[in-house]
Amino acid sequence: MNDDRPVLLETRGTCLHLTLNRPRALNALSHTMVRLLDEALSRAERDESIGSVLLSGAGDRGLCAGGDIRALHDDARASGRASLEFWRDEYRLNARIARFPKPYVALMDGIVMGGGVGVSAHSGIRVVTERSRVAMPETAIGFVPDVGGTRLLASAPGELGTHLALTGRSVGAADAVLCGLADYHVPARFLPALIEALGEPAGQDASVAGIVQRFATEPPAGELAAQRDWIDSCYAADSVEEILRQLRGSGVPEAEAAADEFLTKSPLALKVTLAAVRRAARLDSLEAVLDQEFRVSSRAFEHPDFVEGVRARIIDKDNEPQWKPGSLAEVDDQEVARFFAPLGPGEQELGLAPGPTHTPVAEGQAG
Repeated sequence: MNDDRPVLLETRGTCLHLTLNRPRALNALSHTMVRLLDEALSRAERDESIGSVLLSGAGDRGLCAGGDIRALHDDARASGRASLEFWRDEYRLNARIARFPKPYVALMDGIVMGGGVGVSAHSGIRVVTERSRVAMPETAIGFVPDVGGTRLLASAPGELGTHLALTGRSVGAADAVLCGLADYHVPARFLPALIEALGEPAGQDASVAGIVQRFATEPPAGELAAQRDWIDSCYAADSVEEILRQLRGSGVPEAEAAADEFLTKSPLALKVTLAAVRRAARLDSLEAVLDQEFRVSSRAFEHPDFVEGVRARIIDKDNEPQWKPGSLAEVDDQEVARFFAPLGPGEQELGLAPGPTHTPVAEGQAG
């Protein structure tokens, strides 16, 4: 009989194996799943018999495609608040994973997007396969990278993270490792043996990282390393408009393709995303970044671009979103800055980091 619990827990030896179990929905995260993961990690942290944690996804299509976008869309349309409470708990889970005191292995096999990145890429031992496609594609639906993604992208070499944040492109194993989103490549056919080895009593004295390394191989060649010159040059600009001009003027076909992708994204989301990544680079902790992202997500949730983006990309699938504003020129710096301002009366900050996390942006630098 199939087990329909959304998160499966199994202890093998000293390894607690957590499985996201919504394969038909590409293991998209629900609020219930976030709570179950947090409770499991809280218990594992206190349980001296648990030496490590392993996270994987049910099915063979991916670890996790992100949050339940349709549920978030419906909540936004109804002017609800459930999504904000989901993000509050999800971001706290992301911070817990990053600070988890025991080895935490994330198997980032197949599709790993949005919230899937949040439950995996902050872990200590991140494994990708030849099937992995890792992305923060939020600008396509009028949203902004979250779950600590702006910190991960800001930490990527050069301007690779800016490129991925604005275009929302997915990367394979080699590029995920290059960008600091993963640590090891393990061929998918080795995953069952790796899972078995992590739970074997004979392996308890070995380091968890050492066990993973036994199965690791060089990943298939990536794409980004050869494109660093134009990416680092074009994306170093201080505004989305200037980045777009640089891409158009580079004479590089791949840069032209990236510029074309810009035209399909929400202009407001592009500008807020650039500002978010730049600001994340100046914040001193993941907790401070998550506090910032909660403000941004709260504002993006209220904006019509989010509902429209999900409608066009996910629900109706006509791929013809009507963004408001419809062009980069119509997005002013004050509107961008509003996404980063402290939340107003009746709104509760996430409050993970001590002290204020709001850093004013110099005029003309909002994105």
